[in-house]
Amino acid sequence: MNVRNSVIAITGGAIRVGRAHARYLASLGAHISFTYVPGEPWHESVQDIESFGVRCMAYAVDGRDLVAVREWVDDTFHTLGSVDVLINNASPFIKRPFLELSEDEWDLSIGINVKMAFFAAQAAARHMIAKGSGVILNISDMSAFMVSHGYAHHAIGKSGLVQLARYIASELGPAIRSNALVLGPILPPQSYTAAQIAGVAESTMTKRWSSPEDVTRMLVFLIEHEYLTGQTYFVDGGQQYAPFPYQNF
Repeated sequence: MNVRNSVIAITGGAIRVGRAHARYLASLGAHISFTYVPGEPWHESVQDIESFGVRCMAYAVDGRDLVAVREWVDDTFHTLGSVDVLINNASPFIKRPFLELSEDEWDLSIGINVKMAFFAAQAAARHMIAKGSGVILNISDMSAFMVSHGYAHHAIGKSGLVQLARYIASELGPAIRSNALVLGPILPPQSYTAAQIAGVAESTMTKRWSSPEDVTRMLVFLIEHEYLTGQTYFVDGGQQYAPFPYQNF
């Protein structure tokens, strides 16, 4: 599948890494549909994406609302003419010790990381199967493979995304290909101190944080490479095997 002239749906595409993905893919000629939550600068993102001469749609979606998720996917198909690629990117980032996590925080984390991803994939897959092809990519991170205190709920959700990609590839292939990307450090949270940022960089073999473009280039590769499916790809600067993982996140 060629990225140019494809229709790519991205959850959480208005800010941070999701916005960078959308912008990069648009620069290659893809038409973009993304979800956002109220308060995010979605209008600026749309203008930025459309500056590349492609079409863009933005939807306010609570990922826990399955009706809204399905409507977003179906409206994308009817308005832009296809849903060629789905990128499950949306993810809340809440730090909370195990004994202090509330049910609402659990529901938010799992609801966006797993529930939204599953049912967005289900809705997109119906359109993809009808046309005979499609790609679904799940954005996970190193919490699925490492222990970072205060992120049990987040890690469980990100682990689910890895397994979800395998099931999509197995049950819906060969028409649909699906892979998971496991990200290392990328775009430090605003709350991080200089010491934390440096410590995380030191925990990688590249001794730096990645840029969103590092990840998007991998997304493009997986979209366009027709033989890759059911796999997990690490874009972590070697953090998984670094000798001294940084734990003070």
